Amino acid sequence: MTIHTLDLYFQDAAHAIASYLVIGSEGPVLVETGPGSTLKNLLSQLAGYGYTATDIKHVLVTHIHLDHAGAAGWWAQQGAQVYVHHVGAPHLVDPAKLLSSAGRIYGERMEALWGETLAAPAERVTALADGDLVNVAGLSFTALDTPGHAYHHHVYQLGDIAFTGDAAGIQIPGNYFVDLPAPPPEFNFELWQQSIKRLQALDLVAIYPTHFGRFDRWQEQLDDLSTLMKAAVDFVGEALAAGQDREEILARYLDDYKARAAAAGMSDEVIEQYELANPHYMSVDGLMRYWQKKTQKA
Repeated sequence: MTIHTLDLYFQDAAHAIASYLVIGSEGPVLVETGPGSTLKNLLSQLAGYGYTATDIKHVLVTHIHLDHAGAAGWWAQQGAQVYVHHVGAPHLVDPAKLLSSAGRIYGERMEALWGETLAAPAERVTALADGDLVNVAGLSFTALDTPGHAYHHHVYQLGDIAFTGDAAGIQIPGNYFVDLPAPPPEFNFELWQQSIKRLQALDLVAIYPTHFGRFDRWQEQLDDLSTLMKAAVDFVGEALAAGQDREEILARYLDDYKARAAAAGMSDEVIEQYELANPHYMSVDGLMRYWQKKTQKA
């Protein structure tokens, strides 16, 4: 087995979004498609390894957010079988609600950011449940239900490595720095902490987060993600209780992020890569939404 990290150069920036080309004894598998806006770059990367679109018969996506699966419908229309969490599967077949929700967040930037999102033929989408095996190309992937970032999230374990999507957070090449992607509307602190514990119990040598690339210090990353998440949840909860509005909370959140980045010795270029992979205003919105839902249930 060989794994190649494919840099999709999202918005012309390196190390923002990855797809993974996994080559088994019986052919290639693609893990994550990226958005439609990076499809040309993905095809170019595949060509560099001698593959065309018609060579890709199997595509796995960790969840249906556009940066991970926006081009899944295109691959399905080319004849690939797309494997996805059972909750997300209907939204690949009919992406209208997904695009409507994203449109409310991104507005006029939708096309530039995400490009075209096509509907996948229903027969080309395989819905997966927790523990399901995907036996393709001489490889065996195990789907692990890992909610928290999104309810419809799977990590795919392949032997002693795992493709973690966003469940292990964000770690861009360079100085060690873990970041929390907590977008609305599904961020859930309690479920994500459970998912982290589940991942920590795996016997792995490395993880492959979508943002970005193989990472061997995965236990440390998960520990730090758990700590960072608790601090962020507490911070936003306390700020809301004190009557602070979104702009105040966002300004303080960004100040904290910049201070952590400076302490880690991050360059301006890498800070920009993190922001592209994980717009921090979205995490603030997700954290606020989490507390609003908890308040409504109380």
